[in-house]
Amino acid sequence: MRVLLTGATGFIGSAVAAALASEGHSIIATGRRGGAPARALPADGWASVDLARAVRPEDWAPHLVGVDAVVNCAGILQDSPNDSTKATHADGPAALFEACERAGIRRVIHLSAIGVDVAQPTAFSRTKLAGESALRERDLDWVILRPSVVLGRAAYGGGALMRGLAALPILPVMPGGGPLQVVQLDDLVRTFLFFLAPGAPGKIALDVAGPERLSFTDIVVAYRRWLGFTPARRLNVPDWLAGLAYRAGDIGGWLGWRPPVRSTAQAELKRGAVGDPGPWSQATGIAPASLRAALAAEPASVQERWFAQLYFLKPLGFAIFVAFWIGTGVISLTIGWDIGKRLMFDGGVEDPLASIVVVAGALADIAIGLLIAWRRTTCLGLYAALAISVAYTIIGSAMLPQLWSEPLGPMLKIWPILAFNLMLLAILRDR
Repeated sequence: MRVLLTGATGFIGSAVAAALASEGHSIIATGRRGGAPARALPADGWASVDLARAVRPEDWAPHLVGVDAVVNCAGILQDSPNDSTKATHADGPAALFEACERAGIRRVIHLSAIGVDVAQPTAFSRTKLAGESALRERDLDWVILRPSVVLGRAAYGGGALMRGLAALPILPVMPGGGPLQVVQLDDLVRTFLFFLAPGAPGKIALDVAGPERLSFTDIVVAYRRWLGFTPARRLNVPDWLAGLAYRAGDIGGWLGWRPPVRSTAQAELKRGAVGDPGPWSQATGIAPASLRAALAAEPASVQERWFAQLYFLKPLGFAIFVAFWIGTGVISLTIGWDIGKRLMFDGGVEDPLASIVVVAGALADIAIGLLIAWRRTTCLGLYAALAISVAYTIIGSAMLPQLWSEPLGPMLKIWPILAFNLMLLAILRDR
C-alpha cells in the first residue's frame, strides 16, 4: 500500500513511518522542513508541505497521485508566530480530506486528542475537534484516533518533560493536574497498522488510552525509578510559581521554541486525559500496556540518564549564553566603554577607529545573543559566536599578546566558551 503520511518527522509520525516501512508499505512523507529528521525516515519520497499553508485541495492533489491511504499525524500544542492551531488542525486537514475525496482515496486515519469531544478549554482542543468535524463531513472511510498522553522509548514533549523532572534532586509537584491514562507509543502505532489493513472498519472514532489512571507525579516517580535514581523529596509548587513557569514557556513559544510547559498544557492537564479504552481494545484486539510493564520491558540506558539530566540544563544553558552575549555588548557600550578603548589604545589603535571598533564589537555581541534567542536563527547565532570568538582570539593575540599572561586569564577563558558553544550546537535539535 502507498501511504501519504503527514507530520512524518514528529514523535508519533516518525514511529508510524518506521512501522509502515517494516510492514512493506510505500511511504510518501510530508512535513514543514526536511533536514536530518526527514533524511532519517524510511520513506520512498519526501515532500516539504506545511499543513498550515496547504489550505486548498489543489495544494494536496500532486502529492496524492498513486496514493492508497492517508495518515495525518500533524499537530502543534499552541499558537505562536510560527504556528497556528487553526491552520494546522482544521484548515489544512480540511483541504487534505477534500482532496482525498476528489482523488477517490477512501482510507484516511486522523490523529486527534483524547477528550476534545467532551470539553475544549483551549484553542488546541477546539481546533482538534474542528478537524474531526471536517473529516466526518467527507465521503471517506475515516478513522479518528484520540490518544491520551503518548509515551515511548523516544522522548518528546510531555514525555521528555517527565524524564527531566524525574532527574531533579527535588520533585516539584505542580498544582491542579487531572488524572492521566498514558498510552504507549507502540500500542498507538499498532492501531494505525490495524486500520490500514484490508477489511478494517471505517467511520469510527476511538479513545486510545492506557489501562490505569495516574497522576502526573505518579508518572514522574515511575520514570525516576526506571532511571535508577533514589526517591526524591517532593515540593508542592504554589499556584503563582506554577503560573510563572507556564508564562515563561509561552514566552519561549513566541521566540520559536517549543517547550511543553505552556498555558495550553496547563489547561489541558487540569482537565486530565482519560477515556474508555474498551471500544478501542474490542475493535483492534490490542490490550494496552501499563506504564510499569512498558518501562520494565526496556531498561534505561546511560543515554536515557544523560538526556534526563540534561533536560533542564539545556534551556538554562541557552538562556545563560543569550545573556552572556547580550550582556557583554551592553557592558562594552556602558560601564566597560573606557576599558575597551584603553585596550584599543594599548594595541596601537587610535580614535576615531578605536571607538568604532568597540561599538562594532559590542553590536556584534548583542546581535549574536539575539540570533541565539530566536529559535529559527539559533544555529546561525551559535556558528557566528564560534566565528567571532576565534576572531577575538586571533586579533587579541596579535594586538595584545600579554593578555595570555593576565592573572584573570581573559584569553584562556575563550576556550571553555568555545567548548560550551559546541555542546549547545550538539544538543540544539529536539528531534
